[in-house]
Amino acid sequence: MTLVRGISGIVAGGVLVLLCVVIGAAVMGARRDFPGPGAESLSWHVVAAVVVVGGQLVADRGKGLAALSGSAIVLVTTGVLLWTQWWG
Repeated sequence: MTLVRGISGIVAGGVLVLLCVVIGAAVMGARRDFPGPGAESLSWHVVAAVVVVGGQLVADRGKGLAALSGSAIVLVTTGVLLWTQWWG
């Protein structure tokens, strides 16, 4: 169980890094007058980051099925974010 929580923690950190990258690209795009990620992409990343952090808190503080469910939420949400915003 600890391994799953550790992996989901690393993945949750990665989602936060992606959020920072998208915000940075949007700010740079606005300042330099070139197209960056739009409001939809920013919204997807913010919502995913909130869900992932919540899921990781459940995984870290819960035991048994609750911890596994929190880790699953992190991994599934990250998969959906990557599929729809980065690979799609």
